[in-house]
Amino acid sequence: MAKFVLAGKADCPLYAQAERLADTLQRTLPSFRVHKIPVLPSEWEVVMPLPFYKRWLELTCNKNGWKHEESPLIWRELVEQGGKGMLLGGYNEFVDHCQVYYGVTLTIPEDEVETIVAENLETQLSLIAEEQHRLSLIHPCNVWITGALCLTSQILIPFLLSDEAFPDVQTVALHLLHLRGDAEDMQMLKSDTEDLALGLLYRVTVHTDLEQAFHEAHVVILLDDFNADSENESDRARRQRVKKLSERYRKYGRLIDGRADKEVKVIVSGMSFVNMRCSLLVDSAPSINSHQFVAIATQLVNEVRAVLANKLCVMPSDVVDVIVWGNISGRFVIDLRWAKVFNYPGAIRVPPTFSQPVLRVLYDRKWLETEFKPLVHQQRQALLSNTEREAAISATNGILQVLKAWHGAYGPDEFFSVGITCTDFYNLPHGIIISAPVTCTKGKWSLLKGVTLEEKMLEELDLCADELQQEMGIQLQDPVRKT
Repeated sequence: MAKFVLAGKADCPLYAQAERLADTLQRTLPSFRVHKIPVLPSEWEVVMPLPFYKRWLELTCNKNGWKHEESPLIWRELVEQGGKGMLLGGYNEFVDHCQVYYGVTLTIPEDEVETIVAENLETQLSLIAEEQHRLSLIHPCNVWITGALCLTSQILIPFLLSDEAFPDVQTVALHLLHLRGDAEDMQMLKSDTEDLALGLLYRVTVHTDLEQAFHEAHVVILLDDFNADSENESDRARRQRVKKLSERYRKYGRLIDGRADKEVKVIVSGMSFVNMRCSLLVDSAPSINSHQFVAIATQLVNEVRAVLANKLCVMPSDVVDVIVWGNISGRFVIDLRWAKVFNYPGAIRVPPTFSQPVLRVLYDRKWLETEFKPLVHQQRQALLSNTEREAAISATNGILQVLKAWHGAYGPDEFFSVGITCTDFYNLPHGIIISAPVTCTKGKWSLLKGVTLEEKMLEELDLCADELQQEMGIQLQDPVRKT
């Protein structure tokens, strides 16, 4: 069976004549088949070529190792024989081939050629308009991730492209940003993401600068973190690094304010200066509701649960409803008044669904007052001194928890600790980001009802607020100079 491919400019008279001749042969010869590829003149060749842009004809010839410069381009498919295709040539070569092999010649009136040309062009323009209309009906959820080359991002991406994170969206456009990131690494991350072949993914873009950052963003996940160069880093060097990080987050905030959707949801995650980074974003984005910004405290909460679980001889997952107040990556207050434990190996065996208050079964009050909090700090330091894998997994879990809460996955009685904007509760400074127990209803965060703080806790929380204000002050100060 002979199969020919005819490609040419949609407005080319020679392509129209070749098409008419091929149609005649296909009707009269049972073994003759033709496939047509009309191409818009603007795509076939470019009058003023753009950098790195190749026209359709050039790309096709390069792919097959051919040389051809005019419309039409005609070749014979040899797929059944295992070949890539045999170039026949242009219009004249096709006419000669048909005359020699099939004994067929065809004279086409000029007015008929003009009609075919007009139909080809109109059909192509109509198909493009239909495709543009189809694309205009697709409104993907634009998700931006900063620090995209970090391990947390790579673990997080497959979960973001699932119904678990975005149950109410049809498609997700993923935009990966890593300032001054290696271009080859970014392209590899893009390819890896596309190779997941997940149905929710609409497209992936990669960025190493802020030129397009946060454009029409619906969700922004910020993973840029502060990591000291070494344990012996000087105070001056540390202040300079904090200041640079702060300047970056202020710039992020201004861009989010000017480019993102006004209902954008912003999540800050990491191990250092989490509250401060979130505060800088809020301050720099005045047109966006401050309650749309949250700082992830899940890693800290999980460290507290792990220490308690070890003390109570249960699994960390058996300890629930732990509350953490204050500075997520600094001074904090652990509140166990609501905490419960399942599967506690007490004197009386209880069903797996039965829980007991942690403070009722944990009799060692001296341990709680003297050893508990230092052990939590040790847990974090051990995490930081080892590989980042555990921290990345925990961070991913926290981000997904917040996203699911925003999309209504939790009931009105379920609560967890996140960093939110302080709006005059417990006489704390207005506007700072404080970790607190919250619920999420219809996408809105609210402080857990019925929670009261004892005087000692209030004093500790005041110290947390003072530390946060000091952190905000660091990035406004000049680096320390030697005298």
